[in-house]
Amino acid sequence: MSVRSMTGFARVRRVLEHGEVVVSLKAVNHRGLDLHFHVPAELESIEHEIRAVVKNAVARGHLQIHVQFNRSLSETPALNRELFRAYLAAFREASSEFQASGQPDLNAALRIPGMFNSGGEEELDEAVTKAVLETAAEAVTVLNVFREREGTATADEIRGRCRNLCTLVTRMEEIRAGAVFAFQKRLRERLAELLHGATIEPQRLAQEAAILADRSDIAEELVRLRTHAGHLDEMLVKGGEVGKRLDFLLQEMNRESNTILSKTGGLGDLGLTITDMALSAKSEIDKIREQSLNLE
Repeated sequence: MSVRSMTGFARVRRVLEHGEVVVSLKAVNHRGLDLHFHVPAELESIEHEIRAVVKNAVARGHLQIHVQFNRSLSETPALNRELFRAYLAAFREASSEFQASGQPDLNAALRIPGMFNSGGEEELDEAVTKAVLETAAEAVTVLNVFREREGTATADEIRGRCRNLCTLVTRMEEIRAGAVFAFQKRLRERLAELLHGATIEPQRLAQEAAILADRSDIAEELVRLRTHAGHLDEMLVKGGEVGKRLDFLLQEMNRESNTILSKTGGLGDLGLTITDMALSAKSEIDKIREQSLNLE
């Protein structure tokens, strides 16, 4: 399965003998699967079936699901006379109690839910039920095509930033090769200032320099950063539900870049160069995270 965005829209209309079914889906980002239904009263009995259709094909996202069943004009709806009488009685009672003048608004009355008996209180026709579920399934398919197209574009951008990140790692590895010499030189200069001409054994100086260099070596962090970038690319190629896994992987990559920054404070000009590159790496990771938040 391709990588999918969590953002998308679909609208499918199906004409029936007794009217038409319209299903609209709108999806945006969410940490989990959050479904919100808007269905007419006569379709409430099959809402759980529509929910199952959506959950079978969508793993994450906030979805607004609008379902309409518009009966054909040939099926003339019958006025719910009992409800209409209740409306008129309530209107007159309120007018009398509060001494308000005016006449009942027929247009407002006819818009009251349930004012027409269009079959909503009867058992839903099996053909209509089947059509609604099939239309919902088709709408989900259209939605996923949209989301896969968006997801592919997002994955391509992320892979491009991964390549930039690997280029930065390579440059930091090249600069790191001269780190030990830089530490030894810096240590000698610092000790010379502190000792004011006193001598120190070369072996001891070399040991101290080696310890400092080891504490500030970023080789492991660079290897892990490159490995994580490769793993991220593999996840995008395989596709599927990668959003949450990417989030964890990016946390690890950000941790490695922070460690690199903390280790390069004593390298002088070399340290400043590596720091600048590590900051660029963090910027790429942050941009990847922004994009990954939209993936299912």
